[in-house]
Amino acid sequence: MNKLRTVILVIIDIFMVNMAYLLSINITFYERFTEIATIYQNDVLAVTIIYLICFISFKMYSSLWHLTGTDEFLLGAGGGILAGALVILYTRNIGATIPLNVCVIGTMLTCILVLGYRVLYRVYRRTLLYVPYKYSNDQQRVMIIGAGSAGTMIINEMLSRRNLKLNPILLIDDADFKQGKRISGVKVEGKREDIIRLAEEQEIDTIIIAIPSIDNENKRKILEICKKANCKIKIIPGIYEIISGEATVSKIKDVELEDLLGREQVVLDNKGISEYLNNKIVLVTGAGGSIGSELCRQIVQFGPKLLILLDIYENTVYDIQNELRYDYPNLNIKVLIGSVRDKDRLKEIFNRYNINVVFHAAAHKHVPLMEDSPKEAIKNNVFGTLNLVNISHIKCVEKFVLISTDKAVNPTNIMGATKRLCEMIIQSYNTISETEFVAVRFGNVLGSNGSVIPLFKKQIKNGGPVTVTHKNITRYFMLIPEAAQLVLQAGGFAKGGEIFVLDMGKPVKIYDLAMDLIKLSGLEPHRDIKIKITGLRPGEKLYEELLMSEEGLLNTNHKKIYIGRPTFDSIENLSKKLSDLKDILEENDEEKVKEKLKQIVPTYKEPSEVNEVAITNNEIVD
Repeated sequence: MNKLRTVILVIIDIFMVNMAYLLSINITFYERFTEIATIYQNDVLAVTIIYLICFISFKMYSSLWHLTGTDEFLLGAGGGILAGALVILYTRNIGATIPLNVCVIGTMLTCILVLGYRVLYRVYRRTLLYVPYKYSNDQQRVMIIGAGSAGTMIINEMLSRRNLKLNPILLIDDADFKQGKRISGVKVEGKREDIIRLAEEQEIDTIIIAIPSIDNENKRKILEICKKANCKIKIIPGIYEIISGEATVSKIKDVELEDLLGREQVVLDNKGISEYLNNKIVLVTGAGGSIGSELCRQIVQFGPKLLILLDIYENTVYDIQNELRYDYPNLNIKVLIGSVRDKDRLKEIFNRYNINVVFHAAAHKHVPLMEDSPKEAIKNNVFGTLNLVNISHIKCVEKFVLISTDKAVNPTNIMGATKRLCEMIIQSYNTISETEFVAVRFGNVLGSNGSVIPLFKKQIKNGGPVTVTHKNITRYFMLIPEAAQLVLQAGGFAKGGEIFVLDMGKPVKIYDLAMDLIKLSGLEPHRDIKIKITGLRPGEKLYEELLMSEEGLLNTNHKKIYIGRPTFDSIENLSKKLSDLKDILEENDEEKVKEKLKQIVPTYKEPSEVNEVAITNNEIVD
């Protein structure tokens, strides 16, 4: 189809070039037309070839002329003028002497005819498509925020591709000088404060935010306004789409909750991170998980000598292996299958590889599941960590970074209590080891495996209801790449024994997240999608904390990373308690296991105790 279109354009251009020169002869030498036309006939082939070569050189056959703009027009004019100049040189030195005024006027007429029919073609297409399309009832009515380059590209594509069923109705832009102006027939009708009113007046179905360079704070503010318009909201991902010329409808994505969070981009001390990762052998446990896999993506950018991916589940670690090998063909990577619960497997790995840095992300993390299987949580999280810490200590690993959680602070569930015990293990070992043992504590990450966001999306897709355990339940959230980057940065700050606490921003109501996701889908909560309160799950508390009262906070050189003061048992005392816990695991009495865990982790309480206090003290975020 493209080749046929090019052939047709070439044939039309040949006709237009020669028609232009014949018209020029008729205008300047009307009475001698036959004589001058005979002279021109001798060089008609050379003139035609010169013009075609110039047109090809100026890419006139590779442009989408139904989307033609200033660039295409200037290229066409440049090609025509250059060809006309070459024709004059040719006729003066090699060919027959065609009168100069014929060549000059012929050049001008060629540009007018060759560019003219192309522009008329665009006018024809726009008239044919735009008028019935503009008033069609089967199109989504679209408001575009941003009357810049991205907005222009999006409008042009919508108007030229009817199958998209997207009808650009109006533009929104905060610039005063753009108000009332039109882009491809679409008018700029207001600023951000007019979004809700115009969306209602114009019966808008979809809002597209087409400002790739927008900062996170302004994006969040605009999204907060758009949420109230009861429209489906979409967004162009980033500035690179404009730079690469790819700001097309296919690149537009649904607005995600991370866009609403408006979190600043993390700025890293790359030199500090590189010093402990570059040319080092790095082990990541749980490498197939959400955090583990993102850690791997971030670590490879600092040039490790060897990156070892350890996981018990082969499918996910296989996926991240393929991704890394595709993106980094020269990367030295080793994927190992094994469990941190297996001492012999860990000894085998550490004996084979002289590991310098360990990132320990492997853990059972689902709160309700671990309430039903407490022994498995303890075996994997506590004794798996103990195995890994012990072998790292014996082999004198340089740094050991434990991925912890806000659920370890004043835990109300088995999972949180086991992670708090893991923190105690690494702090205790740090007092006797050459290895720098540290933990990094943060809350929920958006989009991680098993998190609430994918569940909500699936429920909305299925027509609801969206299930929330409690209307007042709150959680801290951050992005997966942000969490991984800050973990690497904390590792660079580590001196040993610290629990690094990441700045999670303000806690967010899960109920509000459900409301936002429904609105972002262009639906109305409680009318289109119901929200059902199901009650707190086993071990679940209404709010999470990032710091225990006795820990306090110390600043680091990074504004998003803090240090909690060490609170731990001596290694001898803790080892005795862990030995007792291990013996109790053999007794097959889950209640006894929980009681022992509460003795070791004195801040471990029943959810009812903490939740009742929270409600009484009004500690729930409104």
